[in-house]
Amino acid sequence: MNKKLVAALSGGAALVMALTGCSDSDNGDKKLDDWAKKVCDQMQPQVKKIQDANSSIASVQNEEDSKKIQQTDSKAFQANADAYKALGSAVQNAGAPPVKDGETSQQNAVKALNDLSAAYTNLKKRMDGLDTGDKGKFAAGLKGIAGDIGKLSSQSDEALKKLQSGDVGKAMAKQPGCQKTSTSATPPKK
Repeated sequence: MNKKLVAALSGGAALVMALTGCSDSDNGDKKLDDWAKKVCDQMQPQVKKIQDANSSIASVQNEEDSKKIQQTDSKAFQANADAYKALGSAVQNAGAPPVKDGETSQQNAVKALNDLSAAYTNLKKRMDGLDTGDKGKFAAGLKGIAGDIGKLSSQSDEALKKLQSGDVGKAMAKQPGCQKTSTSATPPKK
């Protein structure tokens, strides 16, 4: 019942990994490195929250108890909303990266992260409103939520890719808080 939701979250997890996985390259631009450090120092704890939330959703993918699924997913959606909001604030507070079109890239990334936060808040409300007493209606509601997760992760992907392109991505890759962690953010697909 919850498998489609887990599969849809894989797209969101890919978005988080896009934030944290850039190519390694050396760039001597101190201002850009300082900017990347401001963002990346704030990023790692939020990425961990998103990974943990997605893992909790994956942990109930074979659960039959609709109430348990609802409670777990609702809590995870709130954690994701809070983490994406904090990521948006980190990018906003760091200011525009000192590169061509840096301000536009920053604004687009902040908007994408804030939109993700709002979307997860909405998903939490929808999850809380599902009828756990009717397994058919609950399953249909989960399917709709899973479809929306897939849509929102693809919508936000472009702005984040643009923020991390070129020298910005290279500077972010050098920061410990933006390096890929060994923990996978993608829930297992079963």
